Amino acid sequence: MFPKLRTALLAAALAFPATAAFAEPITLDEAIAKAIEAAPSIRANEAAVAAAQAGRVQAGVRPNPTVTVEGENLVGSGPYNVFGQAEITGTYSQTIERGGKRDARVAYAERDIGVAEASSRVARLELVSAVQRAFLDVVIAGYVVEIAETRLGVEVEMQREALRRVRGYKDPLFVETSASARVTQARLNLTEAQARQQGASAALAAYWNGRPEDVDTVGEVLSGIPAARELAIADAELAQSEVARASAAVILEQTRARPDYSVNGGARFLRGTNDVALVAGITIPLGRFDRNQGNIAKAQAEKLRIELTAEAERLDRLRRLASLGAEADAARTRADAIVREVYPQTTKALRQVRDGYARGGFTFRDMQGAADAIVEAQAEWLDAVIRYRDLQTEIDRLTGRFDAAADRGTNP
Repeated sequence: MFPKLRTALLAAALAFPATAAFAEPITLDEAIAKAIEAAPSIRANEAAVAAAQAGRVQAGVRPNPTVTVEGENLVGSGPYNVFGQAEITGTYSQTIERGGKRDARVAYAERDIGVAEASSRVARLELVSAVQRAFLDVVIAGYVVEIAETRLGVEVEMQREALRRVRGYKDPLFVETSASARVTQARLNLTEAQARQQGASAALAAYWNGRPEDVDTVGEVLSGIPAARELAIADAELAQSEVARASAAVILEQTRARPDYSVNGGARFLRGTNDVALVAGITIPLGRFDRNQGNIAKAQAEKLRIELTAEAERLDRLRRLASLGAEADAARTRADAIVREVYPQTTKALRQVRDGYARGGFTFRDMQGAADAIVEAQAEWLDAVIRYRDLQTEIDRLTGRFDAAADRGTNP
């Protein structure tokens, strides 16, 4: 891990003082909490759940009744003069749903709530994954700054050695020029690293509308990945809820194959005799042509598609997780090996060359080569760390490591 790398640098007496940080330290857990609290997407998902719940209320409502008023023989000739033989009929009509339509609508709406809740949970994991990556970007940017500071310290020390020998007429003048150019390049690298660190901090702070200068991350990239690597519960629940909703859609379409009845009843006023008579009726659709078979077949095919897609995506996630785990272990092993084995040798070689250069046994080019070997080792270590960062964030997303709703006995 990087502290070991920095310790090795200090042991070689080549370190350059790091810039003091005055921002309040923030951990990954705290960054995630702040981002979730400020994210409008989280509130949007909550609104989606509320909308689905409102749909459940509407699904349970019965069809409205109707009242019909009809007039016959209102105006005519002879005895059918104005209202002479008029007949006024008022009826109350009610549709009777058959085949369990209302229950099917309610069941579908409840499954829709489940999809909205599961989608919200998955969306939260996506947000957390993005925040985690942004957080680790800041950590890595800090590594790069420290390495750039250390490299500048190395180059300054080498320049001091070169100036001493040039002033003593032991090396040609171009050695001083070369050493000065390397110091200038190291300063440029440090300036660029600091700018990138500022940009990474701004990107992270943007998740909660914070200020980049207030970001001081506490944590490391090579902190380890939990050994238990099972697929996230949230993804499985979303797939299950979508299949359940598709099944409910099939049942809903099947209930629509049975036509509804309409019954009505009322009274008729006969103006000619001033009598009142009761009327009643029923409407029964024959259902000879439309049995909703096309919509039923469509819903069944859609259900099968969702089931097969969900299984295919689950298998893809399993395969990807197995591959990522091995790659992450390899990246971490490489990073640790560079710290334990490669880097100590390069720093030792530079010390030996510097000592020899001070005695006139080596050239400045030899010292440059030894210093470049350290830079190369640092670059390889950073490559391994960045690779591990990419793998870690993807593994954590696939396993739902930061799923607060998962009952696994772990804290996000």
